[in-house]
Amino acid sequence: MWTDQFATAPAPSLDYCVLSGHREPAEPPSGYLIGPADDRRLAEYRAMRRENFVVEQGLFAGSDSDDIDDDPRTTVLVALTPDGVLLGGVRVAPATPVDIGWWTGSRLVVDCRLRTKGVGQALVRAACAFAENSQVLRFEATVQARYERMFAGLGWIRLGECVVGQTDHVRMRWPIDRVERLAHATKGMLAAALAPLRGDSMALGGSGFRGDDGAPVPGSDLVAACDAIIPSMVERDPEWAGWCAALVNLNDLAAMGARPVGMLDAVGAPTRSLLTRVLRGLGRASEIWGVPVLGGHTQLGVPAALSVTALGRTAHPVPGGGGQVGDELRLTADLGGGWRAGYTGRQWDSSSHRTGTELRQLGEFVARRRPHAAKDVSMAGLAGTAGMLAEASGVGVELDVSRIPRPSETTVAEWITCFPGFAMITADRPGAPIAPAGPATSAVCGVLTSTRGVTLRWPDGTTTVAVPGAVTGLGES
Repeated sequence: MWTDQFATAPAPSLDYCVLSGHREPAEPPSGYLIGPADDRRLAEYRAMRRENFVVEQGLFAGSDSDDIDDDPRTTVLVALTPDGVLLGGVRVAPATPVDIGWWTGSRLVVDCRLRTKGVGQALVRAACAFAENSQVLRFEATVQARYERMFAGLGWIRLGECVVGQTDHVRMRWPIDRVERLAHATKGMLAAALAPLRGDSMALGGSGFRGDDGAPVPGSDLVAACDAIIPSMVERDPEWAGWCAALVNLNDLAAMGARPVGMLDAVGAPTRSLLTRVLRGLGRASEIWGVPVLGGHTQLGVPAALSVTALGRTAHPVPGGGGQVGDELRLTADLGGGWRAGYTGRQWDSSSHRTGTELRQLGEFVARRRPHAAKDVSMAGLAGTAGMLAEASGVGVELDVSRIPRPSETTVAEWITCFPGFAMITADRPGAPIAPAGPATSAVCGVLTSTRGVTLRWPDGTTTVAVPGAVTGLGES
């Protein structure tokens, strides 16, 4: 599929002939399209590369081909005129044997015999868009020093210098803010929005639990949790909405080590059919988990709406903000199941095929382990939720990308930004005993640090910032 660019080619400028030789310009093309190369265009692109990098510039001896050319995951994007003339190309590919969301761009070349001003820039922009659409979290390139200004003008960040083929080069990175945007969209408004509720000492969970998904009920061993389902989901997939209304609340109780004892629901629907399907999903969840719906409120002839409150018991609730610098961060997640139909990349359904026994085993994990801190992964995704745990603990968090357990059908970027069904983040001292996790997979995948925010650690030792600073702004709990 052709993507991203159509542009009129103006007068020539050799400043934009990136990594290419210089020849006399021919007639200008009337425009161009950028898209993945087929076999014919791939051969033309490689011939253009060799002419420029080997013959004209002498950057390589004999051939500029390498292992990336042989990697079946590599994509070459080419710019073609409407009549099929190749103007230039660039290749993008994963940087690691197992794709964990770290990609590189390389071998950017344009044909300066043609009036191709702007084609190099357009190819760079197309490569960035292609990488982000491919769920990439880290995208880098090594470019000739003379073209650093062009890349910087497009938004790339300078990392350092190196030499390739006896020619000065600069290592650069394209900033990708996928995790930060999700955290800001789902949680960034909380501090300001909840400010009117913070007057009482027990508000928002009280000292030690402020910002937790559930809240201890004063003077008792009860923990209460409440979540609403977005109306569009209730309308689009009512039975799944009913199921999820129970799931997210029972996960909230599980994260605090509480045993669920009952739920209350508030549901509105425009039609009897929609109401029935919502309650059918909630009823099935109640039956399988063995947690009764004690009561609530039901209204017909109104816009779709659904919220559930769950009640649980524990004498010693686990806080979300009890972590300490140096604590290991562990993800315990049910990797079974698959993407919910209609929600690929956003909602992982690990629960609807599980038995009640399996679901209860998962829900007891935190209670059996009793770590320093715990949170269930919700709308902000794994990275954002880890940031919330760290923020509530007054620390920061570093996630080791290559150690995060995930289903094979998912990319790292999808997995750390989706709703994963059942997934608990726990923080505890290094070497703390591991409790049984039922059908879940459990692995240490990070550490709490003194640097606020969320960073990602990559196999080469590099760290990148996923969320700078606070996620919610609510501060230490």
